[in-house]
Amino acid sequence: MTVGAVTPDIASWPPLDEEKRAFGQRLLDWAANDTEVGPQLFLVRGAEGSGKSHLLAWFLAGAAGHPRTTVHATVLAAGLTAETFAWSLGRQLGYGPLSPARLLDRASQDERPLLILLPDLHRAGAGPADLPSAALETLVAELLEPLLALPHLRAAVEVGTSGLLAGHGAEVVEIVDLGEGGDNGSGNGQASYAELVAAVPRTADGRPDWSRAPDMVLRHVLDAALRTDDAHAQGAAVRGLLADPGFLVHGSATALTAVLTDERIPVPGRLREVWRRAAPELTAFHTDSAERAALLHAAAVGTDPDLTEYLRPLAHQHWWSAAWARRAHPVSALALVPGVERGLLASDPTGRLGRYDVGSGAALGGTASPSVGASGGAAAPSVHPTFVRPRSAAPRDARSALLLDRSDALLPLVPEDDPTAAIVLEHIAEHHGSAAITEEESLVTALGSGGTRSPYAVVGDRGGTVHVWSLGEYQDVPRSCRVHEQPVTAVTCVDTADGLTLTFSAGADGAVRLWETSAEPMPVPVQQRRYRTTALAAADTSAGPVLAVAWSDGELHLWHVFTGRMRVLPWLHGCDALALTSEGLLVIGDPEGLQAVRLRLDVLWER
Repeated sequence: MTVGAVTPDIASWPPLDEEKRAFGQRLLDWAANDTEVGPQLFLVRGAEGSGKSHLLAWFLAGAAGHPRTTVHATVLAAGLTAETFAWSLGRQLGYGPLSPARLLDRASQDERPLLILLPDLHRAGAGPADLPSAALETLVAELLEPLLALPHLRAAVEVGTSGLLAGHGAEVVEIVDLGEGGDNGSGNGQASYAELVAAVPRTADGRPDWSRAPDMVLRHVLDAALRTDDAHAQGAAVRGLLADPGFLVHGSATALTAVLTDERIPVPGRLREVWRRAAPELTAFHTDSAERAALLHAAAVGTDPDLTEYLRPLAHQHWWSAAWARRAHPVSALALVPGVERGLLASDPTGRLGRYDVGSGAALGGTASPSVGASGGAAAPSVHPTFVRPRSAAPRDARSALLLDRSDALLPLVPEDDPTAAIVLEHIAEHHGSAAITEEESLVTALGSGGTRSPYAVVGDRGGTVHVWSLGEYQDVPRSCRVHEQPVTAVTCVDTADGLTLTFSAGADGAVRLWETSAEPMPVPVQQRRYRTTALAAADTSAGPVLAVAWSDGELHLWHVFTGRMRVLPWLHGCDALALTSEGLLVIGDPEGLQAVRLRLDVLWER
């Protein structure tokens, strides 16, 4: 922002009633102040129905049109704990859902001057009243006050009639009886548990039909159960809700998260573990019941068989659903094995390699007596694979592969009885190893694979060049093209039924680009974001070529290559590795292990 710039004219903003204009002008003046002299905090106080929320909503509606008042995040704090507040703020700031400690660390490193709006802070807090994590004061002390200590972060906060944050040198506006507030306290959850449950329609056999329950009931019924005076009745009510999969799919995700934090509350099966896995994404305002079921089902697969089976029919109605999960070790490298029916090669960060059945996740055994040769000039003595830490792989077949080590070296993994594989893979490794010695920009930064007619390895380097090698036969030099101005961070390729070889690559500048190897690269990126690409995978499916892109903010995008249509697949963790089959099975390597998602290709691109 430029010091001394003129405050945006309030007349250019959305209409505001005359009695509110003075308050709106004060908020606008505060937000537009770039002198670094004024307060970082703007408190909006007032009774219920006085117009506090209306004032913040007015500001948000006009802020996007003025760079100096741009709001980076708006967190509706009602019913949030420090944890769920951190998830929401992290998502909106582009970090993904993070714990409070990790959020503070990321925000402290953010170079942007951040402006956030916090409606209804005085209504924050959820869960059992005697649990410290449920208290509003915990959110303020552990998260909000440390955020406000960051010199580049400012916040406009609605605090009702409370004294929250009063000692922070804030500018305060006190709103009295302006009306039209949108915060009149209706539906504030003070109805009894019995009254709320009575408002839920019933199925033919008399069970609550939560899919048709009023929104107010879904938001407040769990809190009402916790307020029940009789301890026995309270326990029965809470346990009943937690044991009802229909309520898990339709009820308030933030309220469920707060209650399941209390280890004293008994839960059926392994619900607490399943919910912890799904909660960061479930709290991201997913209103589609099939999508919520798909998320919860994905978290339950391989962990809670009963919940998995109950959710399966509803999850399968969605355009994606979990097929299997193999949770054991984090996965850092993942690739389909060519020439092997339904085979996967995967590695964890310690270098442990394994082969798995892509249809079921079952282990197929490791590579057969392989050795790893270090390249660069004459071949170095072979070492055991456990001394290698692969971050990506390009398999040639079930027993041999090219690995990219965390040391940025390409290493051939070959069995002793396959001299052809050794010649092909060692030549590729030696080619790039020698180039890196003479030219720093030739240092390998990414490795991928692809190809159905013949296996390929795709290599990306620090100078932004992409190299395509045949793994099926010896090739003296690769097909190469400088595709990026920045180092390449991820690569993959796919050959199509009409004979095209499509290579996809991601650069450190957040650009994902397409190069058809018989022509020049596309002049514009497939996608450009300010985040880092963590993994790419592509396949030629019955719907045409599909590209999967995983990003450092946790988003997972699916692209229909020929039309440019894109879908966002919400996922439960950051994604470190991807593999995609022609049948539409997407295998994801993440901090928990391997999990497969089945895409419904017939409806994937419908809106």
